[in-house]
Amino acid sequence: MTLPIWKADCRHFRGDVPCEPHKREGVHSADCPHYDAIESRILIVKLVAIWDVIRTTPILHRLRRDFPRSHVTWLTDFPAVVPTSAVDQVMTPALPDLLRVGITEFDLLLNLDKDPVACALAVRIPARTKKGFILRDGLPAPADDDARAKFAAGIFDDVSKANRKSYVEEIFEIAGWRWEGEEYILDRTEVDRTWRLTSPRPRVGLNTGCGRKWTAGLWPEENWIQLARELRQSGLGVILLGGEAEEERNRRIAGASGAEYPGHFPLAEFIDLVDQTDLVVSAVTMAMHIAIGLRKQLVLFNNIFNRHEFELYGRGLILEPSIPCDCYYKPSCPKECMRSIEVPRVLEACLRLAATPEARSRAPSQSSRS
Repeated sequence: MTLPIWKADCRHFRGDVPCEPHKREGVHSADCPHYDAIESRILIVKLVAIWDVIRTTPILHRLRRDFPRSHVTWLTDFPAVVPTSAVDQVMTPALPDLLRVGITEFDLLLNLDKDPVACALAVRIPARTKKGFILRDGLPAPADDDARAKFAAGIFDDVSKANRKSYVEEIFEIAGWRWEGEEYILDRTEVDRTWRLTSPRPRVGLNTGCGRKWTAGLWPEENWIQLARELRQSGLGVILLGGEAEEERNRRIAGASGAEYPGHFPLAEFIDLVDQTDLVVSAVTMAMHIAIGLRKQLVLFNNIFNRHEFELYGRGLILEPSIPCDCYYKPSCPKECMRSIEVPRVLEACLRLAATPEARSRAPSQSSRS
């Protein structure tokens, strides 16, 4: 028997097992109608912070446009939020994946993470062109001039405060490109759940937490209760959002305000729950970035970050404390400046955004999942 040839540069080729077209149709490489040649290999390194992984996804639009025949691998600690619709291979920094990626030569490596481990990997993984951040003398450093501005903003507060570019714009510049309005890419995974929500449309999702690290951004519980009551009195539905850390708080808010609290859920179901809302009120959290990825209207609370780093794509408002405060990038705030964001301001912002034709047009009259 003459052994058939194989084409290792085909997108479908696996090496250790038969490819999908062969299993499905019995085709061989020599005359396979599904042959899809890979012309370049690209690696994105973005390991830490699930919300940073989500807001890095706009870069995939440009990669697919400028390198349509590329094979894109993403190395991350959070593979669940990497859009498989735009990425060929998702890997983690676990040993089996590192053994493979560490001896694969890439044409382009984009390390958009200043984490020392990510920077070390950027040095060790072979690539013809490296952009973003690397490790130099044991410390993170910009790989080239395109990354210097973002690097400086990370080590000097005055440079960070003076920045007027969004994070999305910055990562495009790190790669050597100009941002042209590319949006987040967030795959909507089908979940085996029917949401039996009773709240009317439009619905406002209140994400009441702010993460365990940045408690300076926590809005008082009594404010959430008052906001939920007044939103409901205005005819809007109110859904409480959060994870396990917000469980007890959300139950208290629900009991005191009449807002609907379905519970806390795994990531895919949580994304689907956020998708049942039309407007989200949130501090700077994963839920905020999920809302942007789902193209929801957003009222964003911010007190410790540069407001200019957030790209809301024209679908939201940013509310900040009315009192001067110096809790910039600090995990806690001695002045509790978030208390100065008063409920009437938030209510007015919600009513303004919920009343837009865009918000109402996205709200289905009724569905099996609502």
